[in-house]
Amino acid sequence: MMRAGPSQEEIRRHNLGVLLRHVHLGGPTSRAELTSLMGLNRSTIMALTADLTAAGLVREELPGDTGKAGRPSLVVRPETARVYVLAFEVGVDRLAAARIGLGGVILDRREAVREREPFDMGQIVGTLAGFARQMQRETRDDTVCVGAAAAFCGAVRKADGFVRIGPNIGAEEAPFGEELSRSIALGLPVSVGNDANLAALAEQTRGVGAGCRDLVYLHGDVGIGGGIVVNGQLLGGAGGYGGEIGHMVVNPDGRLCGCGSRGCLEAEVGERALLEHAGRYGEAVGRDGVRAVVDAADRGDVVAQDAMQRVGNYLGLGVGSLINVFNPEMVVFGGMLREIYLGSAAQVRSRIAAGTLVATREHVRLRTSALGDDATLMGAAELAFTRVLADPLEALSRLTP
Repeated sequence: MMRAGPSQEEIRRHNLGVLLRHVHLGGPTSRAELTSLMGLNRSTIMALTADLTAAGLVREELPGDTGKAGRPSLVVRPETARVYVLAFEVGVDRLAAARIGLGGVILDRREAVREREPFDMGQIVGTLAGFARQMQRETRDDTVCVGAAAAFCGAVRKADGFVRIGPNIGAEEAPFGEELSRSIALGLPVSVGNDANLAALAEQTRGVGAGCRDLVYLHGDVGIGGGIVVNGQLLGGAGGYGGEIGHMVVNPDGRLCGCGSRGCLEAEVGERALLEHAGRYGEAVGRDGVRAVVDAADRGDVVAQDAMQRVGNYLGLGVGSLINVFNPEMVVFGGMLREIYLGSAAQVRSRIAAGTLVATREHVRLRTSALGDDATLMGAAELAFTRVLADPLEALSRLTP
């Protein structure tokens, strides 16, 4: 029995989502450009933009002086100030929340230092929910929140935002998404994803990897996480735990990792390894501790230089294996790995050259994050926008009377 093709209404809803996504990611776009990008005629584009304008998702306006003769094409802009999501981040050393408008603009944000204490979900949820309430109080009456999502430094079950384990924060079997959703009380579920996976998504859509179909992202935040984009899609795995790059073994007889194994990339390249090799463990920690070692190495400190070389050796070994397996266009270093990579780039590149196939590495580019510390929040925002971008009118109908 043959399946019937999509109805006209299904095609229309799909096209509305595609158009909105173009404007959301690409910013203000003329009708003429949308006609070319989507391969549709001008009257169809006009009808789609009219629907999205009526829904309050976009607005149309005349462009500035184009210098061209003839009637200018109207520009379609996202309603950034009106339509937004709430994005949250739970990191080892910080808790953050932001109100991010359609188009990827951070409208408001809050941040607090997280002390390295035993995991307390009630305290974390309370802090983030408090941030959300503060930001909500400062919004206009005509605004609408279309989603909420959180980036969490641990392994997160895709189906329900359940945190299975976060070894560097002490979390285990925690219903984080459910608790945060209940606390912010907006009638919206809070989607939850691994922080590095979401940062990879952000870099591939808005950051240094924009336009790359195949990308590997490595994130340093005490431990090492990662996200892998294959043919434009984030590799999530069967349960959502894909991309645990930090627990790839690079030294079988090496340092003990928080996961219980030995010689994981995280154990050999993470914050503690670098600080111990440099003889600085117990002094400054976090980004400040890492930067102090990198700066000392730059100034000629022999012990710090040796520490950077040892860490860079294992970082290059791990990245080389990833290049051989995934053949990415780009490898992006984010979080504290930005500083570590920049301080050990020669060692990393040497290891990659010695340990990878010429065919897999010949076109790969090694880059540092363009979004910096905002990558995880921006990734959470993209996750929160998923529903409204997939079916704009249906998503709004659920949120507005």
